[in-house]
Amino acid sequence: MVPRFVLALGGALLATGLAPAQPRPAFDVASLKPGLPIQGDRININLGTARHGVVTLGNASLADCLRFAYNITNNEQIDGPDWMKDKSVRFDIQAKAPPDTPLPRLREMLQTLLDERFKLQFHTAQKNMEYMALVVAKGGPKFSEVPEDTEAAGNIFSIGKIVSNRITMATLITVLSRFTGETIVDFTNLKSWYSVSLEWTPEPRRDAATTGRPPEAADLPLGPSIYSAMQSQLGLKLERRKTPLDVMVVDYAERVPLGN
Repeated sequence: MVPRFVLALGGALLATGLAPAQPRPAFDVASLKPGLPIQGDRININLGTARHGVVTLGNASLADCLRFAYNITNNEQIDGPDWMKDKSVRFDIQAKAPPDTPLPRLREMLQTLLDERFKLQFHTAQKNMEYMALVVAKGGPKFSEVPEDTEAAGNIFSIGKIVSNRITMATLITVLSRFTGETIVDFTNLKSWYSVSLEWTPEPRRDAATTGRPPEAADLPLGPSIYSAMQSQLGLKLERRKTPLDVMVVDYAERVPLGN
C-alpha cells in the first residue's frame, strides 16, 4: 500500500498516515486536461478558486495544482521532476461538488483527482530552509472574517495595494510572495475567509545596485513599506526564520494525465 500524506493547515506541514478504508472524497463531475497553446505574449493563470462547490484552475502547473490541493504556500516545499514547475506544461481543471461543500473538503477532493489522473506517488522529507514566517502581531488581526460565499469580484492585487472582500491566508501569502520576492510560510492558524485592505509604498527602483549611486531624497518612499503596513493595517507580521520544514517530494507523476 502506498503511504498517503495529508497537509496540516498550520505552518504548511505534511503528516503521514495510511489510506483510509472508506472511499476517498471525490467530485461529482471533474475535467482535467492539458492547457491550450498560448496565444500571444500573455497568459492568464488561475492558481485555484473555489466557490459554491466549483473548483477551477487554469493554465496551472502540476506544482500549482498541488499547492492549492494541499494548501502549500510556496514552491520551495514541493520537489520533483523539473516539468512539474515548468509554466509550459499547464493544466486546466474544473470540478464540481455540492454547493455547500466546505473548502477543506474540496481540497481533499482535488487531492483524489490529482492522485488518480497523474498516478502520483510521493513522500515527505525534511529540508532546512530560510523563509519568512507569517504570524499574527501583538493585538491580533485587524481584519474581519467573512462568509465563504461573499462576492470577491472587486479584488485588487497590484504593486502597492492588495484589496479583497474574500481571501484566504494561503492566497494572501501567494500575493505577498509575488511582491516581496520572499518564501512565506503561514503560521497564523487563520483558516477562514477574510476581508483585507493593504496599501504600501513600493521601494524605489533606482538604487545603488542599478545606478551605481545611493538613492536621492526624492527617490525615497514617502509611505510605509509592505512590512510595516502589514503590521499597522492587518495586524500581521513577517519574521525571518531558518528551520527544517516538511517538503512534499513527488517520486512519480504522469506528465500526460489520464483522460476525463
